[in-house]
Amino acid sequence: MNIFGKIKILAVTILVVASLSLSAQSTSRQYVDLTSAAEQSVHAVVHIKTLFLYQNSVWNDFFGDSFWKDFFGESVPKMAPQEVWGAGSGVIIDSDGFIVTNNHVVQDAKEITVTLNDRREFKATIVGTDPSTDLALIKIDCNHLPTLSFGNSDSVKIGEWVLAVGNPFNLTSTVTAGIVSAKARNLNILGEKTSVESFIQTDAAVNQGNSGGALVNTEGELIGINSAIASGTGYYTGYSFAIPSNIASKIVSDLKQYGSVQRAYVGVAVVEVDNAVAKEHKLAEIKGLLVKQVTADGAAERAGLQVDDVILLLDEKEVNTASELKEIVAQHSPGDRIDLVCLRDGKRLNLKLILLNNIGGTGVLYGADD
Repeated sequence: MNIFGKIKILAVTILVVASLSLSAQSTSRQYVDLTSAAEQSVHAVVHIKTLFLYQNSVWNDFFGDSFWKDFFGESVPKMAPQEVWGAGSGVIIDSDGFIVTNNHVVQDAKEITVTLNDRREFKATIVGTDPSTDLALIKIDCNHLPTLSFGNSDSVKIGEWVLAVGNPFNLTSTVTAGIVSAKARNLNILGEKTSVESFIQTDAAVNQGNSGGALVNTEGELIGINSAIASGTGYYTGYSFAIPSNIASKIVSDLKQYGSVQRAYVGVAVVEVDNAVAKEHKLAEIKGLLVKQVTADGAAERAGLQVDDVILLLDEKEVNTASELKEIVAQHSPGDRIDLVCLRDGKRLNLKLILLNNIGGTGVLYGADD
């Protein structure tokens, strides 16, 4: 065989080996095994049944006290509240019976019943609630329970496979799969002036009863608490939203230790830099948050931040939306010192920010924090 024949055979061999290698890599990348994550999750996710007392608002609005007195000369008779049952999910995060769920699942509940995956039932008590993040911590009297560990939601990537575990329509231990569709979504659904909305958006199917359940990664780590869906019908239509685990773990720790959330504040009002803002302020890049207002003697003012500064980095993370800023701050407590990088007159400045509570201090506050 001449030299050209040998070169031809060698070239074909290289192509075949390369093809097999690429095929193996492609196959390994396409196949994601979710069975281990599902097995870990279902035992740590519980079914929550709640009893509420509901006063008919139509009765109260129509037969108000003044109306009744005008016509009958006495106060409006008391109508007996009606019993209403609700359902949701929760995640065991401590083997001694501590369970995280959504605030809207348990808020104002007269009675809370928790059913474990092995069908045992327990009455639960509320340890603490936080309407601003729609999170709550409840407890049952039981030990040696299976748990889920908090993962790092900051490291979650768009396109990553996730599982939603919960109890939709009272169907216990239901697992659905999807991918992370987006991060730092703000739906404006909580309504609180200090609300923190920076949801992880997924296309894993979530329905009524999934609220408070787990969003887990392929390692079986808890990366979010399922909280909401985007739907005109009240049923899943392709979008679901979870509270990031880094926020949830901080809230749960505060509720467990203090009974209330130790919320930190920066003390600024910002607008997101878009094309129009960048042109108006002659910014070279469409990045960051433009400072419109600085609270007097707040954390930002004390650090030296000024109106028209552009916040680029907070805690070494890029911030391009108000939701991203809120998510970062929500992971910290008053007194925490974090780095802030801003742009002023075209120059980057590094500032040290000491976060404060809502009364301008750094100490622990007990009771409502809003």
